[in-house]
Amino acid sequence: MPTSPSLSSVSATLHRHARPLSGSEDAGAVVPLLAGADLVLLGEATHGTQEFYRLRAEISKRLIAEHGFDAIAVESDWPDALRASRHAQGDEADASPEQSLDGYQRFPRWMWRNTETVRLLRWLRAHNLALPPGEPRVGFYGLDLYSLRSSMDAVLRYLRDTDPAAAQRAMERYGCFDHMAEDPQRYGQMASFGLTTDCEAQVVQQLKEMSMALERQLRHDGTAEVDELFYAQQNARVVRNAESYYRKMFTGRIASWNLRDEHMAETLFALSEHLGHRLRRRARIVVWAHNSHIGDARATELGDHGEWNLGQLVRERAGDTSTALLGCTTHAGTVTAAADWDMPAQRRTVRPSHPDSIEGLFHHLGLPAFVLPLAGNAELRRALSEPRLERAIGVIYAPRTERVSHYFRAEIPRQFDAVVHFDTTQALEPLDASGHWQPNVEEETYPSGL
Repeated sequence: MPTSPSLSSVSATLHRHARPLSGSEDAGAVVPLLAGADLVLLGEATHGTQEFYRLRAEISKRLIAEHGFDAIAVESDWPDALRASRHAQGDEADASPEQSLDGYQRFPRWMWRNTETVRLLRWLRAHNLALPPGEPRVGFYGLDLYSLRSSMDAVLRYLRDTDPAAAQRAMERYGCFDHMAEDPQRYGQMASFGLTTDCEAQVVQQLKEMSMALERQLRHDGTAEVDELFYAQQNARVVRNAESYYRKMFTGRIASWNLRDEHMAETLFALSEHLGHRLRRRARIVVWAHNSHIGDARATELGDHGEWNLGQLVRERAGDTSTALLGCTTHAGTVTAAADWDMPAQRRTVRPSHPDSIEGLFHHLGLPAFVLPLAGNAELRRALSEPRLERAIGVIYAPRTERVSHYFRAEIPRQFDAVVHFDTTQALEPLDASGHWQPNVEEETYPSGL
């Protein structure tokens, strides 16, 4: 029976294959690992690390400018991202990228209302405005499903302007939610326990009607008209899937997780198909989301428990050759995160990584930043084939219970095609730092063994 390679042997292998990076804006060694795919999924180990946002922005800019990528799609609600996208594509309704991010009002605002997103949108707008007339402009789109109320409103606004009779039908269907659309979790709780009638049939019918309208519109010219109908159809898709998501929240975490990632995959492929129809070729899209969504769930203990995720679904549908999955990790530093849901964003201290984790292994290489090319690298894949702990910090960070709250086991060579490690990282800077971005007040010592 083969034995696991020793730690020193693994470290030696990593040293041979690690490609050092000079910093978070050094994408030169990373882009060639990804550019051959049509769907490039870029992960992050936290939702509040500056280096992760900055590296993904540099990768995205090079994929767009040098390799002809057509869009960025992010772990964000569709209507909020679409407002930012309109600005990035040259619309004058918002005077600045900061203003175009004003749609992000719900927790956690800092995920997209931050200085790194502003830098990216400013670059996108300049890139788009420099394109020749008639050249398709690169957009910034949301894949998530939390925007039940605002997506309903967007559908109704579109239909009132284009088809008042259809708007009346949509208003009657969406009226099923009554006042509970303002509090979708309350709707989901009451519907799941039979305390109110669910609205599934109504939202499904509305999406069907808009999908049929889009099919009819595609037979005619008029790119702008087709785009606006597609945007409205996607909002109807959000309403349908959000209704189901909020009901499933109260029947099991895995069911709601799976539905959310299915929605993100469904939206990504719908966007790809829409852009491809306009471009008359296969669309090429960069995706930004957390490692837990990007890394193939089949390589993790979460997958063993029945979870699937966006990275897995994209690989299964598009194939390995059309898909590239990049993970990002860190050992220590600071992160922007909250202590609990709906709490203010804080600059939090990240505990040094667990010694048995993949981050701990990377830390002991002594390199400040590097990329490991995992796909097709048999020696590296063998060296890292043993499952190890991997850290995931979302919008909430609980350092006192970190082992239980933030670590899971994964086989990183099966999870990603490449991984970037920054040994020490800095907290993402929110646009709303004044009065919200509070200084770190927690103690710097933590109980052990958690």
